[in-house]
Amino acid sequence: MKRLRVLRLLELVFGIPFIVLAGSFLHFTYELSGRNIAVALFSAVNESVWEHLKLAFFPALFLALPTYILLRRDYPNFFLGKTVGMLTTPLTIVVGFYSYETLFHSSNIVYDIGLFIFAVIVGQLVSYRLIQTNWDKRLNALPIAVLILFIAAFFLFTFQPPELELFKDLLTGGYGIGSHMH
Repeated sequence: MKRLRVLRLLELVFGIPFIVLAGSFLHFTYELSGRNIAVALFSAVNESVWEHLKLAFFPALFLALPTYILLRRDYPNFFLGKTVGMLTTPLTIVVGFYSYETLFHSSNIVYDIGLFIFAVIVGQLVSYRLIQTNWDKRLNALPIAVLILFIAAFFLFTFQPPELELFKDLLTGGYGIGSHMH
């Protein structure tokens, strides 16, 4: 029972505010760093929807590491639950953003921030619930591979994004690191 309280604390009580605050900070770190390439890997380099997905993904990944170290013996399906939660957040952002854009044909920063917070809450709740499940431990290899693929995709598409709407800078119309935020 004590470990469940620790999980709840790390995933929900501390996790949600941490991801929201760290993600908000990461929105500005690329520009603040003088456009440092290493910082670009983890920060938004433009105003595309794709780049904003990093803002939830990397803080959640960063938080997952100490949580895993503390709780790995009690929750053998940690990576399965964490990965599904970490993928739920960007999916929620993408569906929410494009639904909003389609319905209202405009952008709203208040909605965007609210959507980000909502998506983080949903992702962390999914993660919290699924970490507690008793699925076959061998399933954990797949989520680790999926996390590695997502990290690789974020890194690659920072520099060479496909010319798709998801990757288009909403301010400049450009793609990737070449379409800097102002």
